[in-house]
Amino acid sequence: MFVLELSYTAPLDRVDALLPAHVAWLDAQYAAGVFVASGRKEPREGGVILAAGVGRAEIEQIVATDPFSVAGVCAYRVVEFHATKTVDELSAFRDQLPT
Repeated sequence: MFVLELSYTAPLDRVDALLPAHVAWLDAQYAAGVFVASGRKEPREGGVILAAGVGRAEIEQIVATDPFSVAGVCAYRVVEFHATKTVDELSAFRDQLPT
């Protein structure tokens, strides 16, 4: 599983101008089964996305296609982790620790 942390690198008016394209990109990743949850950080300086079911290389490719990334209005921090405990509703995303 991955935590994708977005940090805005441009003024909010530039971010807001790209928001419809970013939301369409999010929707496509949800439809593909890659994104599990997403939302804005508070204060509004970026966002967070939880992703699963793909490897690091694919996540890096997906991040590169975000309209925010393409336009250079945000920077991504990609953190991979093993979700060994979850609520029952997220049990499909549980992982075993590597040996």
